[in-house]
Amino acid sequence: MQLVSPTQQEVAREERGRSAKKSPSGEAVGKIVQSFNTWAFKREQPSDPGLLTRFVGRAVMRRQPVSFVLYWGKGPRIDLEHYDTQCMDYLAALAGKVKAAYPMGASMSLVLTDTHATHNGHSAHAIAKYFSAIETEAEKRGFDCYLLGDLTEAAGHGLRVDSAEPTEEVLQTLARSAERWYRGGGSTIEGARAYYAMNMLEKRVIEHFFPSSIFATFNGRESRPLFPDALPIFYMYSLKRGTSVKPWFLPETQALSAATNG
Repeated sequence: MQLVSPTQQEVAREERGRSAKKSPSGEAVGKIVQSFNTWAFKREQPSDPGLLTRFVGRAVMRRQPVSFVLYWGKGPRIDLEHYDTQCMDYLAALAGKVKAAYPMGASMSLVLTDTHATHNGHSAHAIAKYFSAIETEAEKRGFDCYLLGDLTEAAGHGLRVDSAEPTEEVLQTLARSAERWYRGGGSTIEGARAYYAMNMLEKRVIEHFFPSSIFATFNGRESRPLFPDALPIFYMYSLKRGTSVKPWFLPETQALSAATNG
């Protein structure tokens, strides 16, 4: 056993004391979690509440914002609509609740799923125009934006990818979605399988670039296999409490009014 001088012991105690002061209390972390993990925002319980709490505690330990990352997709619309900005305002409201409980606040990263849009048959022009408008609005609220295609390319080919086949339940869920939105080549089932394979790689990409982030989604628990395994998943509403439809799939206001009045 190594002998330690009284002076060394005193220094060690001071260091432990400083470390203890830096360590957030469970009560403090709990208040931050409670600021956003409420039915005002969540549509169901998070995938792993304990992991969610640990991620928040880690952010507090590092004196960093509580980090959220989420996918932002593209539907038939090319232009920005009020649904998009309403959703961003809702995300900003969640961040505001965190800020009220924790001085460092929260950060929001929107991952724009250009790869999914291309898979679904949207043109490069339509994808670029819509996501450019989204990025402009996101920046107004202090959100960061990234193209999923760029992240995937930057990650390279060294990521471990889950090669397991989707369960029948997951495949049928994706097939139902593909029936509505997939306009790529091949059958609906082929499109669903290809989409699943894309997500098996992309969820590793998200883990790679956002290892300390809470993954927020407007999907429910049935989509859990598509999301990062190592991150806590926060299932939330999209526009307001009780609404989970993704804003990019909602129609143009003018088209909606014409359909309503027709």
